[in-house]
Amino acid sequence: MLPLLVRRLGPVSEQQPESHDDSFDEFDQIVAEESDRDPDLAVIAAGSRTLRAQAGPPQGEPVPDVPADPQAAEALREVEQELAGRWGETKLEPSVTRIAALMDVLGEPQRAYPSIHITGTNGKTSTARMIEVLLNAFELRTGRYTSPHVQSITERISLDGAPITAERFVETYHDIKPYVEMVDAAEEFRLSFFEVLTGMAYAAFADAPVDAAVIEVGMGGTWDATNVIDGAVAVVTPISLDHTDRLGSTPGEIAGEKGGVIKPGATVILAQQPVDAAQVLLKKAVEVDATVAREGMEFGVVTREVAVGGQQLTLRGLGGEYDGIFLPLYGAHMAHNAAVALAAVEAFFGIGADRARVLDVDTVRKAFASVTSPGRMEVVRRSPTVVLDAAHNPAGALATADAVTESFGFSRLIGVVGASEGKDVRGLFEAFEPIFAEVVVTENTSHRAMTADDLGAIAVEVFGADRVQVEPRLDDALEAAITLAEEEAEYGGAGVLVTGSVITVGEARLLLKRG
Repeated sequence: MLPLLVRRLGPVSEQQPESHDDSFDEFDQIVAEESDRDPDLAVIAAGSRTLRAQAGPPQGEPVPDVPADPQAAEALREVEQELAGRWGETKLEPSVTRIAALMDVLGEPQRAYPSIHITGTNGKTSTARMIEVLLNAFELRTGRYTSPHVQSITERISLDGAPITAERFVETYHDIKPYVEMVDAAEEFRLSFFEVLTGMAYAAFADAPVDAAVIEVGMGGTWDATNVIDGAVAVVTPISLDHTDRLGSTPGEIAGEKGGVIKPGATVILAQQPVDAAQVLLKKAVEVDATVAREGMEFGVVTREVAVGGQQLTLRGLGGEYDGIFLPLYGAHMAHNAAVALAAVEAFFGIGADRARVLDVDTVRKAFASVTSPGRMEVVRRSPTVVLDAAHNPAGALATADAVTESFGFSRLIGVVGASEGKDVRGLFEAFEPIFAEVVVTENTSHRAMTADDLGAIAVEVFGADRVQVEPRLDDALEAAITLAEEEAEYGGAGVLVTGSVITVGEARLLLKRG
């Protein structure tokens, strides 16, 4: 059994870089200021700097905004409006009948390339992005399908690490639209928003063509629209309670649905799971004769050290050990996502514990050093520091709270929280209560957003009235939180964490990036 040794250092600095691609001049300044106080920092930071220099500038794309071409922007808006007229992602009829019919009339595009299929409760998108970067580093052309998007719908369908253009998104939609209408006419219910997008992604990947597709489920697994693929590798990130009205009330019940992505003969990469979830997933793997690799046994995190701008890792893969890995993302959960991603790529290339070889270590290092994950522990501003994280359930919030505590030296942290109806917001608040000095509750523009007043009522029960401020408009909430943090600036280390929903984070990102 592989021991999971995690070395936790204290906060390395109260002034964190805005992002992992800040200039090395700023990096050196931070090291110079802090290394006298913490001698370990100089060693850790020097290693981080070396690996970052080897990797070159980050390859991750900025989150796209409105297309510069007015015609393309208008065409994209029209397509979005047509898609919005369909069932939304939260209204489901649990079957793959309609998406299978669409794949049939499109000529089964999802079978034109091998796939890595990712399910779980938390960490799916970040893991998908890491897998994609690794595959790209080994010169494979990739397609990545993830959801939801942070700012632009085009983010959901990526080729070679970048969202498809608005023009290509519109073109793909119109290419499959006649076939969508054929299926609509033949079925009891029209194809949903998510089903049409899934069809678009599979068609776009076949048209590219790609060498490998990295596919994240929308919800669950068995009846998720993505589950018309037979992934050679099935990845299950940590399972916890979310969407309990549709997936089940215990991790084990939820695992029963998510285990539907495990196909005969596949290799299953299991992140650390609750005991009942692990039992269900292992039973499913045995039933379909799938090979299983478990985090903490066949692969895992060997060492982890906090570093400026992220963390340095040693990972145990299926074929061997990979040391000296700089990951420009914060938190233990991201380190575990990296271990899962590495094992998934090894499995994709046919590397296992019985094969005495590893992936090229330098290539792996360069790939991980270039990883980005917008809206996931992302620093978008300093003075005061503003961090965005899309945690929207208690398990995700606990991971975020641990990451913030470990990676930033905040003496006072202000929360900005906007959540969706139906979420366990009390559990969310309880996870953040120990680290938030005050919380500003707000709402995003989604029709599913919980009102600021309703959110505030729950927040008062958890934090007390003197620690809660209600600002229905997100821009007002951001301004209020930043003002509160600035008032503490004389004491040093004040910050703001925006969280509660991917939509809230996306809208905040747009507001803050535009100043």
